[in-house]
Amino acid sequence: MTNLDLLPYDEYVARLPRKRMSAGVLLRDARGRVLLVEPSYKPRWEIPGGVVEDGEAPWDTAVRELHEEIGLARTVGRLLVVDHVTPRNGDKLPERVAFVFDGGTIGEGEVAELVFSPEIVSARLCTPDDVRTRAESLLADRLAAAVEAAIAGQAALCERGKRVA
Repeated sequence: MTNLDLLPYDEYVARLPRKRMSAGVLLRDARGRVLLVEPSYKPRWEIPGGVVEDGEAPWDTAVRELHEEIGLARTVGRLLVVDHVTPRNGDKLPERVAFVFDGGTIGEGEVAELVFSPEIVSARLCTPDDVRTRAESLLADRLAAAVEAAIAGQAALCERGKRVA
């Protein structure tokens, strides 16, 4: 018997861990380039997406953020990546889970017509090398796994962006 067995249920629930979650969308063009957005509030580029709000499903977050950040109103496809991210030295964020959903394809003409929220400065289609230059290495690894999962037709499980299954 543990101490948790003796707690009233409300206290037990209050002590359960809470993980932060985020959801992003992988958009690619016909040449396989990935859409990255340049945030106004941090130095490294991202994919469209954001924090999963209380009571919100990750796939709903992906749709909402896609529309809020770059003005695209579309549903997202299948889940490509679930990434468990544990803090490391220097990490400012706590333990979290990141989801990446397939957003389908986007053409250069569509990119030119995107409507940005105040938190997005610009967007561009990026090669894998360009992703490594613009995005944090964690996101670059996660995106490599997402592209591989999209091609293979099977979701990837990752730890800190590196595929484990």
